[in-house]
Amino acid sequence: MQQVASSRRLHRPTLSPLTRRINDPPGRFAAGADRLAFAHTVLRCTLNRHAGRSPTVESRFVTEHPESRLAAAVHHLQPGYFALVMATGIISLGFHLRGFDTVSMVLLVITAAAYAVLVVMLVWRLIRYPRAVLTDLASPHNGFAFFTFVAGTNVLGARLAAEGIGTLPAVLLGVSFAAWLFLGYAIPALVVGKHPGDDLLRGLNGTWFVWPVASQSVAVMAAGLQQTAGGMADALSILAILSWGIGIMLYGIIGTALVIRILTRGIPPEQWGPPYWVMMGAGAISVLAGSRIVEMDATPMVEVMRAPVAAAAVVFWAFCTWLIPALFGIGYWRHFMCGVPLRYEPGFWSMIFPLADELPLVGWIGGHFLWVALTAWLIVFVAMGVDLFRAARSPRTQDVTSTPK
Repeated sequence: MQQVASSRRLHRPTLSPLTRRINDPPGRFAAGADRLAFAHTVLRCTLNRHAGRSPTVESRFVTEHPESRLAAAVHHLQPGYFALVMATGIISLGFHLRGFDTVSMVLLVITAAAYAVLVVMLVWRLIRYPRAVLTDLASPHNGFAFFTFVAGTNVLGARLAAEGIGTLPAVLLGVSFAAWLFLGYAIPALVVGKHPGDDLLRGLNGTWFVWPVASQSVAVMAAGLQQTAGGMADALSILAILSWGIGIMLYGIIGTALVIRILTRGIPPEQWGPPYWVMMGAGAISVLAGSRIVEMDATPMVEVMRAPVAAAAVVFWAFCTWLIPALFGIGYWRHFMCGVPLRYEPGFWSMIFPLADELPLVGWIGGHFLWVALTAWLIVFVAMGVDLFRAARSPRTQDVTSTPK
């Protein structure tokens, strides 16, 4: 009997790792239907191997560990999430200027914490998932959303400068300027190179206006630091006017392209999302940057540009004021007339920033919109928390890819 048992053990067929996973305890799988689907995939892979074909991608349904869930969040991090920093920081700055120091300080802490977390996630993503980052950079749908990093950095720097902190805002300006310069050449080259013609026009959306927002944020930050820069005052005045002028030109070019898309291709209601509010925000920050340039200490560049910058700021203020009811009307048409569901998406943070971006030529309008912006910020912040909580509680699936032999 021992010889027979030994013989059976010797001739027992060796199970492949995939087959052994099918026979594992049910606890490894979400349900019996998932086990059946996985078994079908294994059988198909085996038939492909016997037919001389490479194994196909095999999907198994396994509950992920917390570490892999975090890695997935980093992998799929949306580049426009720095709009959270932009929105929170600009509201904090507005309340600081009006003397609401407690509210402003709470928002400043949230701004700094969000910026630190997002920078860590972005660096992690660059190191661990460079192809995903490159794909996003080359996408006309969300490539320009990377400029929220530039704007968010400058908003945080401006808020810290308002607290009297001198060195760190200057460092943040250097970081944002380098990122603005690099992204300003890299993203358009990748987007145009990968998506020529009609494909590019179909991908144009409101996130493209983050590019002029980033340019104007550099102008605001440079102009704000110019008065205390000493020997660097001339250089900062040139940088402020240079980035302001580039932002104005970009606003006109992107606005013209958007009109062409609307007239020739149209935009379905599903795509009229919150990022289109950046169109108004880009104009509002152009007004803010213009007012900061007018207030700079006298340098040869500033003396020449004061009058034209002030005149352009008035024109942009008028256009931004006209856009506000139009954007509210588009939102009503999108959700209540076309039936597009109103649910949380990261793009809502792009809507909060324009609401809080004060138009300095009419301070009382900026003051009233600041409270509207705070209310909207609270709603979106709670919605984001609920969305993150649901994502953490819901089971996720993981794809396993077999290696061809």
